[in-house]
Amino acid sequence: MFQKLEEVEKRYEELTSKISDPEVISKTNEWQKLMKEHSDMTPIVEKYREYKKVLSNYEEASQMVKEDDKEIKELAEMEMLEAKEKLPVLEEELKILLIPKDPDDDKNIICEIRGGAGGEEAALFAGTLFRMYSMYAERKHWKLEILNENETELGGYKEISFMITGKGVYSRLKFESGVHRVQRVPDTESSGRIHTSTATVAVLPVVEDVEIDINPSDIKMDVYRASGAGGQHVNKTSSAVRLTHIPTGIVAECQTERSQLQNREYAMRLLRSRLYEQEKQKRDSELASERKSQVGSGDRSEKIRTYNYPQGRITDHRIGLSIFQIEDFLNGNLDEMLDSLIAADRAEKLKGED
Repeated sequence: MFQKLEEVEKRYEELTSKISDPEVISKTNEWQKLMKEHSDMTPIVEKYREYKKVLSNYEEASQMVKEDDKEIKELAEMEMLEAKEKLPVLEEELKILLIPKDPDDDKNIICEIRGGAGGEEAALFAGTLFRMYSMYAERKHWKLEILNENETELGGYKEISFMITGKGVYSRLKFESGVHRVQRVPDTESSGRIHTSTATVAVLPVVEDVEIDINPSDIKMDVYRASGAGGQHVNKTSSAVRLTHIPTGIVAECQTERSQLQNREYAMRLLRSRLYEQEKQKRDSELASERKSQVGSGDRSEKIRTYNYPQGRITDHRIGLSIFQIEDFLNGNLDEMLDSLIAADRAEKLKGED
């Protein structure tokens, strides 16, 4: 580990010199790339330098303990004790910082929610989940834009796609992909019987043109009139756009904007993210011989969480965590759950490093 840290520090010093070189600064793209690498390394290098300072203090104090002066000896012993407590903590922090970062963590996301088993109740639950993520985005001061929606007459969603932009969105929400299950008494149920319904969530990183190459001749575009719940046309012109990627059969639609051009742009964004996600899953399956994360692979068929209304409980099945504050949770207070998922994933990765 320490050899690796020495290499990181050496590279960091090289980068510090390069990013202040006028010749490099003049090459904008190269300079930005180096700046990002430098920025990513800064927390590791700062922590390593703190570790080296504490270690140096310990070594100095261990020499001072040999002094005859009682006062100096006592101070040295205190210094040693303090350093001895700090060193293992700093070592653990360094191990965590050295875990390879998910390259998508800084990306914005496109989130897709679909009502699953349970008919109208599943569509209403999809609406509940959309509201929950909207409120979480609001808490984080992130921006949310609806890309496509298929609303039911009772105010639920057969499906809804939306984009969230902000700092570290993917890093916080990437473990939300999968099947969410709800157990509650629907408003439509007169006998008070508890129903079980599901909704599927997919969290896709937003990718740029350069990250995934799409041949324009591989795309078939259809335009149609945007429609609202119950099929009423909310738009008299054909502004809604459906893009089909012919080689894969992947479809992306957008009908929220009045402009066909803007709907096409949003649909392209969605299509790129779906194609990128397919590539990512393919890569992950090729590496299937390696350890699978405890918090799951983000497989859409995996049941990840249950929302039990009668007991006021949310349980995440991947980490076995239950939170008994369902109202608070559905109002967007997700951090306790998300922090636990991130910590579990980190712990699993640390195990894999040993």
